[in-house]
Amino acid sequence: MEEDKKALVRVDPARGAMSLSLWAEGWLERRVIGELTRRNYEGFVRNHLVPRLGGKPLAGLTRRDFEKFAKDIYRGGAGMAASTVNDRIVIVAALLEAAVVDKRITENPARGIRISRRDAVAVDEDAVPTPAEVDLIAAHIAPQFRLAVYLQSGTGQRPSEALAFSTECRRPGYVRIRWQVSARAHHEDCQTPFVPLKHRLEKECRDIPTALFIEQEIDTHLRRWKPVPMVFTGQKGKRIRLETFFAPRQPGAGVMPSIASYGYQFKKACLSAGLVDLDGNAKFTPRSLRHFFASTALANGVPIHEVARWLGHRSVKTTVDIYGHLLPSAWDRCRQVLQHAMRPAPLDATLQPPNETD
Repeated sequence: MEEDKKALVRVDPARGAMSLSLWAEGWLERRVIGELTRRNYEGFVRNHLVPRLGGKPLAGLTRRDFEKFAKDIYRGGAGMAASTVNDRIVIVAALLEAAVVDKRITENPARGIRISRRDAVAVDEDAVPTPAEVDLIAAHIAPQFRLAVYLQSGTGQRPSEALAFSTECRRPGYVRIRWQVSARAHHEDCQTPFVPLKHRLEKECRDIPTALFIEQEIDTHLRRWKPVPMVFTGQKGKRIRLETFFAPRQPGAGVMPSIASYGYQFKKACLSAGLVDLDGNAKFTPRSLRHFFASTALANGVPIHEVARWLGHRSVKTTVDIYGHLLPSAWDRCRQVLQHAMRPAPLDATLQPPNETD
């Protein structure tokens, strides 16, 4: 307080006694933001900020509190990417900046807090199913999701991308991926069931070559289920119509399949097929099919930069970090190069220099 007085900073200590949870609640009420954004903010504050720091008074918060907070929600199983955590910390910094302006605290302890993105983790080879195991999963999953299994394993799509598959995706010899299912697509009030691809703008897409068996699986699916038209509003306000393959077909089932519902059916298929670990849990997840696509392509000589583009990775470094160790040809080349450098094959005896003792 003496230092603040010397610096002519006038803050009533009593004003800083308000708890962070009360201040955050009032701050959110005053924000003029969209309803979806508000729900995202409120969910983050309610589920993460308040349980960890909500009981502390504003004046008692320190920078170290928020450094630990960011680290904990990133590494503590919250399921947030580094970029998402950083975006949420910006929200926290904004609500504390408002407390500075309101003269409740003198400094913003959350200003500038960021965490670095962790390097991609190399895939465990045991997490990659064999072709026979992929077929087993497809045979045991609910019939309407069989095509999703082959779209993932045959083109490397993310689960959310496979569930958004539509007639516009199908092209001669390849598929064009432009949309993924929204995280809120299974909610009754969701107005935008489809959103742009990860790290991409609405107009961006990626093309992936398709093998003959993919074309056959699409035809088989269409003989049983006709595409369902769905109209939604894009990010720029334009109305968009898609003939979707996995949309609800029964009256009253007015929601899109979610990643969670697909994951549930996938788990059931693994258990039914006997694809379990030593504890009796499902051995694979939907992401395992994406690993199957990448590892199979790379092991058979497909250039890694092409695989990276088909997977939709922002950088080929991500692909190398995850799948680089699954390139057996690279191992063979390394053995040959090092052997030649250190222990080259001996010259033909007739060409060797004469022995000094001769």
